[in-house]
Amino acid sequence: MQHDTAARHCDIVLDTRFRDLLGEAAWNALPISVRKRFGKRLRGGASVVYQGEVVAMRRTFPGYVLSQLARLVGGPLPHDMSSLRQPAVVTVTEDCAGEGQFWIRQYGRATGFPQVIHSSKRFAGPTGIEEYIGCGIGMALQVAAGQDALIFKSDHYFLQVGSLRFRLPSWLSPGKLTITHRDLGDTRFLFSLTLTSRLFGELIHQDALFHDMEIDL
Repeated sequence: MQHDTAARHCDIVLDTRFRDLLGEAAWNALPISVRKRFGKRLRGGASVVYQGEVVAMRRTFPGYVLSQLARLVGGPLPHDMSSLRQPAVVTVTEDCAGEGQFWIRQYGRATGFPQVIHSSKRFAGPTGIEEYIGCGIGMALQVAAGQDALIFKSDHYFLQVGSLRFRLPSWLSPGKLTITHRDLGDTRFLFSLTLTSRLFGELIHQDALFHDMEIDL
């Protein structure tokens, strides 16, 4: 697996948004490689691209049903088990107009076109950071530092219609989403996604292993 980036050093500036969410002490406790990945801000439409491979996938039948229903609103959940051991690509582009980041996740499949997931992270809302998946649907996130990891957990889901915003009741929630960015050293990191339900337990789990190149600010 290799890493490639379209961002040049002149396109990268210091970014304190994730540090401000965590607090100075928690931020400084993270490995320096994690701080470099989340402490840079791209400008001028530049993108950074991480290449890797899906190394683990689990899904229950309720998780399968939910992932298929989610395709009606853009398909934000991994829905094809054939992505296991297939290439994975993540592209991050600064949203200059919305003061956030565009994320595109591409997961190869054994046959056919890859699954592509689009989302937008915005540094806004009651928790300070939100992720939009399309069709007006988004989730507020809580950010925490774990051992060698940056952890994102869903706080609540909402529907945005124009200037109106409606917080979805818990019974309409697809479950608790946890995304972990865990540093493995040697320029490697593990991206893990887990969706759990109070009623059915774990619904979906996916691990993707990525490599990167150190970028000094």
